[in-house]
Amino acid sequence: MMGNFSSFSKVFLSPSCRCLPASGSFLMPLIRIHWAPACAGVTHKAFHALMTGVAILVVNTAGGQAYPTKPIRIVAAETGGSSDYAARVIAQGLTASLGQPVIVQNRGGSVVIQAELVTKAPPDGYSLMLNGSTIWLQPFLQDKAPYDPLRDLSPVTLATRSPNILAVNPAVAVKSIAELLVLARAKPGELNYGSGLAGGSNHLAAELFKSMAIVNIVRVTYKGTGPALTALVSGEVQLMFAPAGSVVPHAKSGRLRALAVTSAQPSALIPALPTIAASGLPGYEAVSMLGLFTTTGTPTAVTSRLEQEVARIVNAADVREKFLSVGMETVGSTREQLGTIVKADMSRMGKVIRDAGISGE
Repeated sequence: MMGNFSSFSKVFLSPSCRCLPASGSFLMPLIRIHWAPACAGVTHKAFHALMTGVAILVVNTAGGQAYPTKPIRIVAAETGGSSDYAARVIAQGLTASLGQPVIVQNRGGSVVIQAELVTKAPPDGYSLMLNGSTIWLQPFLQDKAPYDPLRDLSPVTLATRSPNILAVNPAVAVKSIAELLVLARAKPGELNYGSGLAGGSNHLAAELFKSMAIVNIVRVTYKGTGPALTALVSGEVQLMFAPAGSVVPHAKSGRLRALAVTSAQPSALIPALPTIAASGLPGYEAVSMLGLFTTTGTPTAVTSRLEQEVARIVNAADVREKFLSVGMETVGSTREQLGTIVKADMSRMGKVIRDAGISGE
């Protein structure tokens, strides 16, 4: 690698040459830059080639070996869940493109267990974590959480996002969000909704709805989203903010009535269904997200490569279709965008959690 790079590691430029910024110090000590009276024929194309070489050199790790040189693990939640499914699809793609095995390590139970496997790992890009918003909302759900998501985790990419659908049992005499709001306000405390564990996507979607609409709808807790959805179909509860992939089959069969999606824009999963925001509650948005993170301190070149590889994988046409078939929309954001999303969600949903007095179960 160094032999190839050295062929263009000396660049002769005049101070007026626009191939580089006014100061070449940002490349030191990787490149020696000598200022000469003329540009010596260095073009923008040559400069781009130079910078490509720099990027490749930076990705190289100790001993001159390019990342990765050993297996990578992706920590996900329990087997069979959405993060497990997404992690396995991504792992398959990364194994092919990086030339090293990428292994999914499942850890059910508290997200803290999963997070600690990554936050306590060496910052080298060999330990990744794929999970939902509970990763960054855990400090609001648990006193003295053992990690700080902003301090201890480095964003890589937002892999997928999934809207929930606000659905009601057909016995509830409403066919729109506007009608639901009228009913809920006329009968405070008489409607109920099912949800999985505290702090989960469908729970927080409901509490955000209650807060913004100023309605009193009672929560009925179940051990997971599946049992809660079963209760909705049977009429044990009246409404639920449920995963789109789970609701659509029941809505098509008439066992449930879908009112609206929780995303800010209509979803490719159910394009004909309106959003809650456009149906009477402006500004409402609550989606389930799967973000990929690694240990803080991991070299930027490594996280950048992972970001680009995963974005390419999840946005391949066949992979997009795989995810849509299970109710997930692919994203493949930049790491900066994921960082911004995390901070915004912590601010918004953190307030919902505090105001509703929600704690982890």
